[in-house]
Amino acid sequence: MTSTIVVGLARLIAGTGVRWSGCSPELRQRIYFANHTSNLDALIVWISLPDAIRKQTRPVAARDYWTSGKLRLYLANKVFHAVLIERKNVTPSNNPLELLLAALDARSSLIIFPEGGRHDGVEAGPFKSGLYHLGKKRPDVELIPVYIDNANRILPKGEVLPVPLLSSITFGAPLPINDGESKKDYLERARVAVNALRNQ
Repeated sequence: MTSTIVVGLARLIAGTGVRWSGCSPELRQRIYFANHTSNLDALIVWISLPDAIRKQTRPVAARDYWTSGKLRLYLANKVFHAVLIERKNVTPSNNPLELLLAALDARSSLIIFPEGGRHDGVEAGPFKSGLYHLGKKRPDVELIPVYIDNANRILPKGEVLPVPLLSSITFGAPLPINDGESKKDYLERARVAVNALRNQ
């Protein structure tokens, strides 16, 4: 019930238009990787998925943000079933890559933001290496680029209350890592793939 209410409210606020370009919504294990400009980004990707797919998909989110209040913690744990990762003070016991691999091994799909933090530009900035390592270690999981448009105007950085506006999201074609492709080359190709969805 709570999940249904959250999805309904989020759709009312964000008015998300969804496009599937190069792939279709399927019940298969995927890593959705997107640009990151707002704290609403993970929610927007999550609510854009059909119900059955959403139930097997877990957003990856910053532990420090989502544990800073009882409501956020409840939503992260009980509604989104988020994988909460450390951005600072990383140790072998809380290594983000190991937590994400464990979630994949449990047959979850993931929503990640390879920039590692929010950016103000309309284009995604440089990607950190996690996406590449996940793709190399779990090659059977599809890597799907995603572009989120206008979410930063709904909940700008530093704001608490969202402003109802129309956002849109575009899911692109799977982007596997090619044989012999370097980390640097793949991450740049993935970043370009996300940005290219802006004009589709």
